[in-house]
Amino acid sequence: MKPVLALIAAVISAVTAALVFAAGAASPARAQTTAQATFAGGCFWCTESDFDKVPGVISTTSGYTGGNVANPTYEQVSAKTTGHAEAVQIVFDPAKVSYEQLLAKYWTSIDPTTRDRQFCDAGTPYRTAIFAHDATQLKAAQQSLADLDKSKPFKEPIVTQIVPASAFYPAEEYHQNYHQKNPVRYNYYRLSCGRDARLQQLWGKPP
Repeated sequence: MKPVLALIAAVISAVTAALVFAAGAASPARAQTTAQATFAGGCFWCTESDFDKVPGVISTTSGYTGGNVANPTYEQVSAKTTGHAEAVQIVFDPAKVSYEQLLAKYWTSIDPTTRDRQFCDAGTPYRTAIFAHDATQLKAAQQSLADLDKSKPFKEPIVTQIVPASAFYPAEEYHQNYHQKNPVRYNYYRLSCGRDARLQQLWGKPP
């Protein structure tokens, strides 16, 4: 009987340890809370680069969203037939940076006065848009637009869309972190496209 009792005791001990471990893993104190934001701001290389510099941003992914074709390729999106915009999906830590702060960064990193165009890139894939992931984000985005419109930093009307988030499709691997993989080409593109010059004209400071 003793071996049987010892076996039962060992099983009980193992189960208890497993339950304690599971409870600790599920503890809110140990769980990392993150949130997502999705913005279209023209060339996703540039949008990704701008948000990579923001403290509290954990990761950025270039991709396509807002269209009607599943798993589109860059060539399909560039052909302007899928309805998708080049966009960046951001994973961030709300304890370090708020969604409202990301919105403020977003506005000053785009030209919100041009429809279906950003700087040297023209067409619907380069429209500006905020893709809200829930009602709270939608309200915050709408309020930020109202505040910006009220402050009237420029004469032209704001044409940036604010819409519910839809399926997001990551772009091809060579697009991810392009500014880090190909810094010379990226910097040449950004300069020749006139992005920072126009942003400084609009906002009075570099992005």
